[in-house]
Amino acid sequence: MAGTRRAQQQHNAYDVAILGSGMAGGMLGAVLARNGVRVLLLDAGTHPRFAVGESTIPYTSGMTRLIADRYQVPELMPLSSFKGIRQRVSRNCGQKQNFGFVYHREGSAQRPDEVNQLVVPSAIRTETHLFRQDIDAYLFHVAVKYGAHPRLATRIADVEIDPDTGAVLRTDSGEEFRANYVVDGSGFRSPLADKFQLRETPTRANTHSRCLFTHMVGVKPFDDSRTAAKHGQPNPWHHGTLHHVFDGGWLWVIPFDNHQDSMNPLCSVGLTLDPRKFPKGELSAQQEFDDFLARFPEIAWQFEGAKAVRPWVSTGRLQYSAHQVVGDRFCLTSHAAGFIDALYSRGLTNTLELVNVLGWRLIAASRDGNWSRERFDYVENLQQGLFDFHDDLVFSSFVGFRDYELWNAVNRTWMLGTMLGNVMLEDAYYRFQRTGRDEVFLDLEQSKQPGSPLPVSAGFNEMGTLTRDLCLAVEAGKVSTGRAAEQILQHIKHADFISPGFRLGERDTRCFNMSPGKMAKNAVWCRREAPPEIGPRMINASKGLVRMRLRGGE
Repeated sequence: MAGTRRAQQQHNAYDVAILGSGMAGGMLGAVLARNGVRVLLLDAGTHPRFAVGESTIPYTSGMTRLIADRYQVPELMPLSSFKGIRQRVSRNCGQKQNFGFVYHREGSAQRPDEVNQLVVPSAIRTETHLFRQDIDAYLFHVAVKYGAHPRLATRIADVEIDPDTGAVLRTDSGEEFRANYVVDGSGFRSPLADKFQLRETPTRANTHSRCLFTHMVGVKPFDDSRTAAKHGQPNPWHHGTLHHVFDGGWLWVIPFDNHQDSMNPLCSVGLTLDPRKFPKGELSAQQEFDDFLARFPEIAWQFEGAKAVRPWVSTGRLQYSAHQVVGDRFCLTSHAAGFIDALYSRGLTNTLELVNVLGWRLIAASRDGNWSRERFDYVENLQQGLFDFHDDLVFSSFVGFRDYELWNAVNRTWMLGTMLGNVMLEDAYYRFQRTGRDEVFLDLEQSKQPGSPLPVSAGFNEMGTLTRDLCLAVEAGKVSTGRAAEQILQHIKHADFISPGFRLGERDTRCFNMSPGKMAKNAVWCRREAPPEIGPRMINASKGLVRMRLRGGE
């Protein structure tokens, strides 16, 4: 009997136990199992299942390519482009050619010049609206294919951790598993956050928002409305992620049916509100959504005849955080560690950042037996930095929603972070492809600004601090929205980290499309005028993206 118990315990022993088999757990499980790590992949639910976090950005796609190559998991490569997903993973996903923002005032007609759009360059158009139930299931199956041990419909009731020997995980049915290390990617209801009382109460986040969301059928392309006919933006709204923004919140529209090969009639819809301006009452989510549309008839046009195909989810305040995410023999990743808001689609990006920096550490620990907390210290700094950067950006945006001029300025800071963060990533990936040296990525971990998209530029990081502080002053009634907007644009106009030819510091550069002509002028700026920490990186990034396009990765 004792021998049977010992055999069972040995059978249930792993290097790494991952709680949660969503995007983070599935991808990390695939990376680890592919590299010989004994992985236990636990989840209280099953696949396929509904999930939000559906819109990628160029950094997401770039990081997916990087992880696929760095950790030699070729099955991840199709997820790095719309073309790859459509051909090899799922035809239920949508395309994303732009990030679109239409500003509205309650009780007033929408003004045609109050729109903003960032177009993904046609030369590197990789972005996707992910139908998450297909993507998450695909990643889970890749992890299992490489040897991860799956345990779905298995709820963890307790975790005990000994810094010297590892963890014991107990299910609600009394089953036990042992692991040298635990990665908690389970989300808000993190067992480890509860067990070790890691949540900050209250959260340090400045952002305040709540959300109601669902999938719908019958949502009309906004381009067909009389309102949109006056806009003249570079790319159709329906070809990307559309954000309707207004004082106190924003509404996302993420279509999965916006290309001819789509087999999915659904559209992801979510209304995000500041609860201090729009308190959550007794109305159902559908009633609250209908009441909102009644106040914004130009938005309501898009939803005439649309119907929810699944129950609405209505949340309380979205923001939560942890004062600690790394401990002895454990780590909280991404949404287990904290969350700000879906604005700007950074959730998936932050998830992949954590997969990348955790991957090599866990592989090394499984080989040399060194599971010390010190090995994972950078993960703590990165996770907290990503949280704070996103909080500053989203908080500033919600303050900006009060007045179009301020929103127009804050939106530029997001544009710059999105574009320049991708430069940092593609430069590193290009150098890795050229040399095969993993040290390229380890060098990036020496940053004094973990979590910043462009840690090498003092001017860029000063822009973020300036914007946040000005928006705090606006919220406190100490600075007008117009004055804050002027100062932000002036900082960008005189910045050394972006080509002045892009005119992103000009009020009327509301839409930006990186055309081939602009790319050519930028190359000249990189070689002649750009600071040394920017120019060479932009040149390498461009070379790498051209190489990717020539290989058919668009």
